[in-house]
Amino acid sequence: MNIFKKQESQVRSYSNNFPVVFQKAKGSWLETENGERYLDFLAGAGSLNYGHNNPVLKQALLEYIENDGITHGLDMHSSAKATFLNALSRYILEPRNLEYKVQFTGPTGTNAVEAALKLARKVTNRTNIVAFTNGFHGCTAGALAATGNQHHRQGAGVSLNNITRIPFEGYADIDGLNLFETMLSDNSSGLDKPAAVLLETVQGEGGLNVASNEWLQRLSKICKANDILMIVDDIQAGCGRTGTFFSFESSGIKPDMVTLSKSIGGYGLPMAVVLLKPELDEWKPGEHNGTFRGNNHAFITAAKALEIYWANANFENHIKQSSNKVSDVILRTIKRHPKLFVQQKGRGMMIGIECKDGIISSDIAKTCFENGMVIETAGPDDEVVKFFCPLTITESELDQGLAIFEDAVDSIAAKHFKKAS
Repeated sequence: MNIFKKQESQVRSYSNNFPVVFQKAKGSWLETENGERYLDFLAGAGSLNYGHNNPVLKQALLEYIENDGITHGLDMHSSAKATFLNALSRYILEPRNLEYKVQFTGPTGTNAVEAALKLARKVTNRTNIVAFTNGFHGCTAGALAATGNQHHRQGAGVSLNNITRIPFEGYADIDGLNLFETMLSDNSSGLDKPAAVLLETVQGEGGLNVASNEWLQRLSKICKANDILMIVDDIQAGCGRTGTFFSFESSGIKPDMVTLSKSIGGYGLPMAVVLLKPELDEWKPGEHNGTFRGNNHAFITAAKALEIYWANANFENHIKQSSNKVSDVILRTIKRHPKLFVQQKGRGMMIGIECKDGIISSDIAKTCFENGMVIETAGPDDEVVKFFCPLTITESELDQGLAIFEDAVDSIAAKHFKKAS
């Protein structure tokens, strides 16, 4: 542990909450160098939807490497890229009647958001972007400007401009879309007509706030009526996390752009893309680039993940069953301990429980870790305990994790009520 304290910047965060040295991982499990095993209910913050070292994806990657498949290719054509693009079209876009071109950006989610914002401004010749309260889109300057969290914003060191913030659905009991529509039609509102709106349909870091289908449909209509592009940030909520491949599917909307990263690579390998409607593809060659926009290893595992998990409805059904099980436990916990909890949050396997405050949620996460499970918190005050296990988790593993959670809650409740008395 000394090497980390000596050499690594104190900007690290997860290791502060989980102070062990992990050495191995398989499926839904992490193992330390001392052989201690932990159930993983963090899953790389949504980057490991298919679990650690998924055997099918690993085999595809090993065979590709063994045959000296290209690793780094900038944006040159490669057989690996063709394999991914064909799989994306066959298993995802065509069945959902979506026509998107694919832009490969730098390897992280914030790179995809930056590219989408840049393209929206280029296409519309406008600079303003509408973002929403409690949204999180990344920590590079443009994405950070659209992010609401003050903890992240204060690290910028520069002004974060060209963003108008609108209340997300349910925020402070304000009809944010009515406000947005009114400001668009009022020449004295002070709102510069935006190039685009940027949103998460389920806000990950913001506390698992869910936009209803009706709200999304209404927002889409406002955007279309005012020639404003709609960008859905599906970096955390996508790739099955909310129950369907895209988080917006049940609403029937078709965003102008979609950003994907995290689990799109399948294996946890860095990869990010922007899906954009063909008429928006106004880029000049090389106008937006990045050295690592061609991770061919990720193309291989991404394509295999789409082929294995999205060729039929079996995986979606598994996610639904898992979500119902987690929801049952959350609702039972709220009923048993109404003084500790507020409500269930999220959708699908992007689900959590809102605690009365961040102290309770922190105690739960800490106790879970002491009992063999890694789980994190989210929300403005980290008040939401966030269940984010791999989507491939087995029923018995899920039961084991939920039992650890319930035991932690009972322990904390006993301690809490002892103090109160």
